[in-house]
Amino acid sequence: MEGIFTLVQDPAAWVALVTLVVMEVVLGIDNLIFISILTNKLPPEHRERARKIGIGLALVMRLGLLGTVAWIVQLTNPLFEVLGHAFSWKDLILIAGGLFLVWKATKEIHHSVDPVDHKEDMVGTTASITFSSAIGQILLLDLVFSIDSIITAVGMTEHLIIMIIAVIAAVTVMLLAATPLANFIEKNPTIVMLALGFLLMIGTTLIADGMGFHVPKGYIYAAMAFSALVEVLNMFARNARRRKKADTTVH
Repeated sequence: MEGIFTLVQDPAAWVALVTLVVMEVVLGIDNLIFISILTNKLPPEHRERARKIGIGLALVMRLGLLGTVAWIVQLTNPLFEVLGHAFSWKDLILIAGGLFLVWKATKEIHHSVDPVDHKEDMVGTTASITFSSAIGQILLLDLVFSIDSIITAVGMTEHLIIMIIAVIAAVTVMLLAATPLANFIEKNPTIVMLALGFLLMIGTTLIADGMGFHVPKGYIYAAMAFSALVEVLNMFARNARRRKKADTTVH
């Protein structure tokens, strides 16, 4: 109790907390886009429940991982070396997660671009993505992002309570934003393709990180923000053309 009281009075602890919360929320954007696209393939009446259960279980998993911080830090220890680059368990996990994202995004883009030839496959896929499948994929990807963010958090603070508060705050934001974001993506078909492009880029950067080619996340999120801004401007332009056309038809 005395240790917590000391932390409350420590300005450095507050700075670390705010920084970690912001970092966790920003890193959660990647996960949230994936969750939105995945759960939108479920029947409408099951989507929100799947999001809440998936994100809730992800929170439990993250808190469990925080209890094994000492073990997670050891995941950065080299296992073997290939062409001068030492690979660790963290690298292998990032590569596996990146490959999964690239495969998933490529598959969805293929279906979106050529839905006729894959009509039966898409129907079968939609029917087969049940709670167990959707939640399993949510947890799988969250595991990748969690390990990466926890290792980063350990380098920013040594206080476990700060990490726990940051994780809870970030997951709370995800819970609040999940349904509005999923609804927005569903109502705007062009946003789906943009979001899949984001997932493809995120998967590629995860693979690059695992291979030892670190891409600053600031560049990634700046590119995502710029692309999103362009798409918003396109949406405004399309809406303006529709209103103009409607006014012309009426008169």
